[in-house]
Amino acid sequence: MIEEKVYLSIGSNIGDRESNIASSIAMLGSYIEISKIRSSSFYETEPLYNEDQPAFLNIVLEIETSLTPFKLLDKIREIEKMLGREEKRIKNQPRTIDIDIVIFKDSFIDTSELQIPHPGALLRNFVLIPLAELIPNEFFPKTNVKIVDLLKKCPDTSVVQKYIINKKA
Repeated sequence: MIEEKVYLSIGSNIGDRESNIASSIAMLGSYIEISKIRSSSFYETEPLYNEDQPAFLNIVLEIETSLTPFKLLDKIREIEKMLGREEKRIKNQPRTIDIDIVIFKDSFIDTSELQIPHPGALLRNFVLIPLAELIPNEFFPKTNVKIVDLLKKCPDTSVVQKYIINKKA
């Protein structure tokens, strides 16, 4: 069984954002087909596009999986639904959880249901900053440019800053 390296962007801006993200990581880790989970730091980010909403918490997760891209998407949708994300929603509205497949090894998929690499990733600091934390010198698929160099060229000017998780005593 071949395991592919995959990068997921996870964000939340409704409810207990830390818990929403932690729950999504735990749920991903509960699948036997997903292993070797590694997380970036948490980042607090200004909302893009629709600025009239609470700030997001975002991370990028590195996983290894034997799932196909579409089977992984099915698992992600199950997790989002369990965590209260509405199936039918207006784009760029607040959400309890949002999980996107950013990179799936060397896969290139362009369907109405799934696009890999994620088409918006190169335009979003909240994806590139945590991705650069995990794999700064890897090349982003289809670009032949290192992640750290893409970050320098990113047109996104929104504020993305490391978030310190409050550990309750």
